Amino acid sequence: MKHPVLQNRVRLIVWWLIWLFLATGQSLLYYYAYGSLSNFGIADSIVSMLIYSGIALSLWYPFQFINRGDNRPTVLISNIVAGGAVSITILILLTKLIMTTVLPEQNDYQAYWEATFPYRVGIGVFIYGLIILTYYLFLSLTNLSEKKAKAAQLESLVKETELKMLRSQINPHFLFNSLNSISSLTVTDPEKARIMVVKLSDFMRYALSKKDEKLVSFQSEIENLRLYLDIEKVRFGDRLSTEEKIEKEALDARIPVMFLQPLYENAVKHGVYESIGNVRISTSAKIINGYLEITICNNYEQGQTSAMGTGTGLRNVIRRLELTYGNNGYLKTTGENGIFTVNLFIPANYS
Repeated sequence: MKHPVLQNRVRLIVWWLIWLFLATGQSLLYYYAYGSLSNFGIADSIVSMLIYSGIALSLWYPFQFINRGDNRPTVLISNIVAGGAVSITILILLTKLIMTTVLPEQNDYQAYWEATFPYRVGIGVFIYGLIILTYYLFLSLTNLSEKKAKAAQLESLVKETELKMLRSQINPHFLFNSLNSISSLTVTDPEKARIMVVKLSDFMRYALSKKDEKLVSFQSEIENLRLYLDIEKVRFGDRLSTEEKIEKEALDARIPVMFLQPLYENAVKHGVYESIGNVRISTSAKIINGYLEITICNNYEQGQTSAMGTGTGLRNVIRRLELTYGNNGYLKTTGENGIFTVNLFIPANYS
């Protein structure tokens, strides 16, 4: 783990300002202990704090070692106490060595040293405790940050896995029914069977080739949905018709791949399958205030209990909407006067 102070310029500046404050406080304390303002008191405080700041910076590395998870509390406390004793001893010896070396031979430093010695030990213990508490705070914040990062990574992985699962839920009945229709058409109308095979092949090629993409253009999605509806038109003939009113700028918006497929499956299932009359599926799309508004309508026979389409397909779309856009997406369904409508609002420039 990198040093929490040295890797951050702001922390390093704050670190030295704190030591300057401590040096000032130590000078005042020594003034009280010695009884007068000494010529070398300020120099002594600055030298001792510079030494201690260097010791404090280096303590981070053994601190990490002794705080491994497999250390018992008694061992941990013993190591911290031993580290404090060594640090304070080094501080006191180095301070006296440097001060006696740089000061002239005739001075009162020895008396000053003896008067302030107990305070030196007390200040050393106090600051050492602050250093240890500070490093524990850094360690806790780092561990918390790592846990949050791992949790976010795990959540992202779960979210991506769920999205892939939802994307893969192409209605198997559509495939089975299409294959059964092709089988029948090979006898009654081979040309229609050939057309249906080509369209089904193109549809499946798109679904498989885009399975790893998160977002695709609305244009590519609508083109693939046209293939789906063309396949269903081969099956149902004149009973199914479609219309589109899509503004040009809406085609460049990006949406999740195969996002709209379940809505059209619902329209076919709850419209064509469960009625004996003709069904028209209408699609409109436009950009409003940075949002892509998609409206899908289909007529259905009055009195159908399943007309609102609250099954798996719609839940699939709603869940993918939540996972992809959070609170920035919106889906609304209404069923009135024999017309079922889905209104979908999603950010047009989402990436």
